[in-house]
Amino acid sequence: MKTYSQKLFGAICGGLLIGIPVIPQVASAQQSIPKVNPCPSVFYEEPHNNRVLVPQGCPPNALTRRLEAQGLLPPMTPPVTQTPYSQGMGGEAPLSRTSGINPCPRIYYEEPFNSRNVVPQGCPPNALTQQMQARGINPEQMIPPRPPVSVIQPPLPRERQEPSARLALVNNQVNVRLVNDTGAEVTYEVIGDTAPRSLQGKSNVMLRGLNAPVTLTLYRKDGGLVQVIPQPTSTQGMLEVRLDETTNFGQDKGTVRIQEDGTVFLN
Repeated sequence: MKTYSQKLFGAICGGLLIGIPVIPQVASAQQSIPKVNPCPSVFYEEPHNNRVLVPQGCPPNALTRRLEAQGLLPPMTPPVTQTPYSQGMGGEAPLSRTSGINPCPRIYYEEPFNSRNVVPQGCPPNALTQQMQARGINPEQMIPPRPPVSVIQPPLPRERQEPSARLALVNNQVNVRLVNDTGAEVTYEVIGDTAPRSLQGKSNVMLRGLNAPVTLTLYRKDGGLVQVIPQPTSTQGMLEVRLDETTNFGQDKGTVRIQEDGTVFLN
C-alpha cells in the first residue's frame, strides 16, 4: 500500500508532465504573431507623403523634411537604411493591399503616431494636429499647391491654313453638290445632319439646306486616295465638291469644312 508521501510525490510529477507540452505551444504562438512594419511605404505615397510624419527612425518623407527645416520637430535618430519588414501597409506584402483603405486609421491616435503624424483631411485631429492648430499652423497649408492646369486650345482651321475656296451663303445655309469622278464607291456623311451614305463611282448627289458650319466627311471603301476639289458655282450659296483619284498622299483629303463666313477648308 502506498504511503501518503508517495501519493503526494506521484501527483506532483503527474502535474509537471501535463504542463510540459504547454510551454512550447505558448512560445510558438508568440512567434507566430506578425510584426508590424514601422516604416510602411504608404508614408512615402501621396497624399500621406505631404500629410503624415514618419515614425522615429524611418527615412523622412516630404512633410517630415519641411517640419524639420522649420524647427517644428525634435532631432530624429539616424534613418533606418534596411528594414526586415515588407513595405506594405502594416508589414503585409504590397500585393495584399485593398482599395478600401480607411482614411482615418486608429494608428494616427496612438503613440508615437499621435504626436508625430498629421491626420488626413476630414479626420478628427490628433495631438500633433491640435498642437499645430494651437500655434496658428494650418496643416492644410503644409501641402504644396498643385500647379494650375493650362488648357491648350487647338488652333482653328483658318488659323492653320489658307482656305481652299470661298462662297457667299444664303441665310447661313449652303447647298453642296457632291460629284464622284472616281470609279470607286465613296461613303460620305454630313456630321449632325445625315447618317453615313454611299455614293457610287461616276455619280453625284445634291445636299440641300445645310446650316453652317458644315463638316462633310468622306472616304473610299476600297481604301484608295481621294483628291477633293471644292468649287464655288454661279449659284449663290452653292458649292460643288468633286472627288477624283490620286496617288499623291499629300493630296488625299477626307474632310470638307464650310465655316459660317463661307470659307472652305480641307483636311
